[in-house]
Amino acid sequence: MSETKIRIRDNGPFLVEGPVTLEDSEGNSYTIDKPTIALCRCGESDNKPFCDGKHKHCGFTSQERANAT
Repeated sequence: MSETKIRIRDNGPFLVEGPVTLEDSEGNSYTIDKPTIALCRCGESDNKPFCDGKHKHCGFTSQERANAT
């Protein structure tokens, strides 16, 4: 089985690489058949939960770093 990796992009989306199943708040599951998906963090995407690039124009900033706790 392939490994799933999530990369945090400065001022941009979460990039999810590898096999993933997305489940919405109603419990509906969707298997994503793409090598990489981008999940919106700015809240402005017209294609939520996926990123459509609006973070580049809405002033979204975030430079989070992974914190091993």
